[in-house]
Amino acid sequence: MIKKDVKKAAYSLLARREHSQKELMQKLLLREFNSDDIQIVLDALSEQDIQSDLRFGESMYRLRVAKGYGWIYIAAELKQKGLTSDIIAAVYTSQQVDWFLQAEKAYQKRFPDPKISDQKDKAKRVRFLQYRGYSFEQINTVMNLN
Repeated sequence: MIKKDVKKAAYSLLARREHSQKELMQKLLLREFNSDDIQIVLDALSEQDIQSDLRFGESMYRLRVAKGYGWIYIAAELKQKGLTSDIIAAVYTSQQVDWFLQAEKAYQKRFPDPKISDQKDKAKRVRFLQYRGYSFEQINTVMNLN
């Protein structure tokens, strides 16, 4: 039997933005609902496609791409939010992004002057792109390190 107060709280959270099942579970547990009652509600919401981990992953993916993050960062965040590797792979294949162009845009936005002054400046620029989740191949291409 679905508890109405748990369902109402879950609807309230989902009305604001997409959530993964793990996030919803954590937030509802913080409101001191019973975990069995929460699981029943989450299963029902998932069956009705009101809550979808795939839709949440695609939403998070678009948001992070728009903010200039790379795939490594996005995949780690999706995993942290409780998405399975199958769903993460489905999110990756459903979206088409040129990661080299994405890395170049993030680099140019952060460092408008392309001239690297010294080793310390170069290391700073590489760390920035690494933190943003770009691969070494993408970093090398963007910074013309080869």
